[in-house]
Amino acid sequence: MPRYMTVTLAERGVSCVAELLDKDAPRTCDAVWNALPQGGAVQHAKYARNEVYTMVPRFADPEPGQENPTVTPIPGDLVYFSFDGGMLDRSFKEDKGIDHLPGVIDLALFYGRNNLLLNGDVGWVPGNVFGTVVENLPAMAEACNDVWRSGSVGERLLYERLDR
Repeated sequence: MPRYMTVTLAERGVSCVAELLDKDAPRTCDAVWNALPQGGAVQHAKYARNEVYTMVPRFADPEPGQENPTVTPIPGDLVYFSFDGGMLDRSFKEDKGIDHLPGVIDLALFYGRNNLLLNGDVGWVPGNVFGTVVENLPAMAEACNDVWRSGSVGERLLYERLDR
C-alpha cells in the first residue's frame, strides 16, 4: 500500500502531498517515514536552482546509503541528503544554527525544472530521490518561488505523515 506525506510551508499556509517511492528507495523511505514529523527553518537553494530545503539532525541508524540517486532532480522530487559535519563550511553551519551537530540531513523539495546538484566547493552532490509530489505542486511551486523572491525569514518547511 502506498505511503503519503505532506510537505508544508507553514507561514504561507501551503501544502502538497507526496507519495513515497518505496520500490525505488526503500531504505531512505523507511528512514524518513520512521522519523516523521520533521521540519525546521526553510532555505532556498542558491546553486541547485528550484529547491527549498530544511536541515535537521541525523535520524537514521544506520544511514540508508545511496539509492535512487540523482544530480538532476525534476519538479516534485523529494530528495534526501546526508552531510558529514566536515562537508559544510563553518560560516554556513553557523548561519543555519547547525554548527554543533556532527552531521545533518537535508530534506529537499524541488519545485521547478533545470536543477543541477553541482557545488563549486565539492563537485557533484547526488541525493536520494525518495518521494514525488502527487497533489498541489503548482500552488506549492508558487509559494516556494515566493520564498526565493520575498525571503525565508520566519518560514518553516514541515514534513508529516498523511494517512489515507
